[in-house]
Amino acid sequence: MKSIVILGGGTAGWIAANLMAMHWKDKDLDITLVESPNIGIIGVGEGSTPPLKHFLDVIGVEESDWMSRCDATYKVGITFRGWSTRPGFEEYFHPFLNQHDEALLPAFFHNSHLRRQGVDLDGHPSQFFSAWELAKQRLAPIAPPNFPFEMKYGYHFNSGLLGVFLREWAEKRGVKYRAATVTGVVLKNDGYIDYLQTDTEDTIKADFYVDSTGFRSRLLQEALGVPFENCEDVLFNDSAVVFPTDPDENPEPQTVSTALNHGWGWKIPLTSRFGNGYVYSSKYVDDDEAEREFREHLGLLDSDVDARHLNFKVGRVKEHWHKNCLAVGLSQGFIEPLEATALDMVQETVVRFIEAANKGNLTDEFRGEFNDRISRRFDAVRDYIVCHYRISTRTDTEYWRDCGSNDKISRSLHELLTAWMKGDNITDELERQNLDAYFPNVSWNCLLAGKGIYPSDEQVRPGSELAHKYKLEDIAKFRKGCALNFNSHQEQLAVLRD
Repeated sequence: MKSIVILGGGTAGWIAANLMAMHWKDKDLDITLVESPNIGIIGVGEGSTPPLKHFLDVIGVEESDWMSRCDATYKVGITFRGWSTRPGFEEYFHPFLNQHDEALLPAFFHNSHLRRQGVDLDGHPSQFFSAWELAKQRLAPIAPPNFPFEMKYGYHFNSGLLGVFLREWAEKRGVKYRAATVTGVVLKNDGYIDYLQTDTEDTIKADFYVDSTGFRSRLLQEALGVPFENCEDVLFNDSAVVFPTDPDENPEPQTVSTALNHGWGWKIPLTSRFGNGYVYSSKYVDDDEAEREFREHLGLLDSDVDARHLNFKVGRVKEHWHKNCLAVGLSQGFIEPLEATALDMVQETVVRFIEAANKGNLTDEFRGEFNDRISRRFDAVRDYIVCHYRISTRTDTEYWRDCGSNDKISRSLHELLTAWMKGDNITDELERQNLDAYFPNVSWNCLLAGKGIYPSDEQVRPGSELAHKYKLEDIAKFRKGCALNFNSHQEQLAVLRD
């Protein structure tokens, strides 16, 4: 493998280009990204998980380099609203775990576990995490030098602008850029890709190809015929409608996910606007009614702001690396954006591909092992997202009733939910299935506790003095004391612009 062509830009393509250029800077590889000037980028407001910061650190990007250019804000977690009808659990905050939260985790696990055993304790997760305090007070997660704990956070950003930035960064590191529209893919006799035909007389040839062409999957699925494994039987949503709204001068450093009649809506704060989207199932509502409902939700019924409608398929390819082609991003699969895992999957795919290629001396010797690993990760993310719908207690529409009664969930998820409902320590079940390698124990506990999957208030009993060993007022004092170290979100974003 001496030359690589990445077909398709966008965030996924340029993440792949930057990681390959960084990790293989001593390999004398020729890396070219080919992008059609006739195909636009979706470019909606997007949120990330903490691994995006790690990616930017690895390729040497400072926050002052990119955040103001990409309308970016900080993200410390996600608030879920309206997903549960259980009293006291109509809303919960899912945090990114910080180092100093280790002091509060024993209290959360203690209260949550005993509440599942029927003891009258408060097991709502939000209060046990410092990120909740930052979100409430609209504070940025950038700690001063005297704060001795590591902070974990993600970002919100304009994905189209981030793609442009990453292109410039990659070109500085030797990645070549070529504007061309591919009209044909020519295969060798053994089924490997030989070269690409373009709308000019030129052809584009490489030893290896990366497919970043979005849902079309021009190389992996169309040309090479790799099957796509749909998971529409457990994840019903296949459409979205998006609107921009005016920004907030001091935005909350969090994404908000609100359950609606036939899906859910996101609210993502950028410096230039709010990105808003309604993810729904076309089986239960048509596009016009979904748009009307979302306009009403946003208070835009009388507004002339234009809506954009998007369609997507949920699932993954059977093989992510097939012959001399690797798919990244939407080309390899999509598990809807509820937990902002899309870019994390891109990074994981590219990093593990580089590891497998290096291990095989830039051959495909470990291709099977790589494919199994990435597919397991996709399936674990799928089950985590499915769990949100399966445990929802909403019954106000056919959509939510079908989500809550879906019996097609995986055996893995069924066994995990069974362990939770029995009051078992689900850490054991997560470790048995190796699920904590994808979403950690605390994330599963927050999801299940946050939606109120507990005995009802009528079913609980007073606990012993030992059961009440953690005082919620002490926990609140700890959270608020830690928050004194952080500046407002608005102030920190202004520093990046200076």
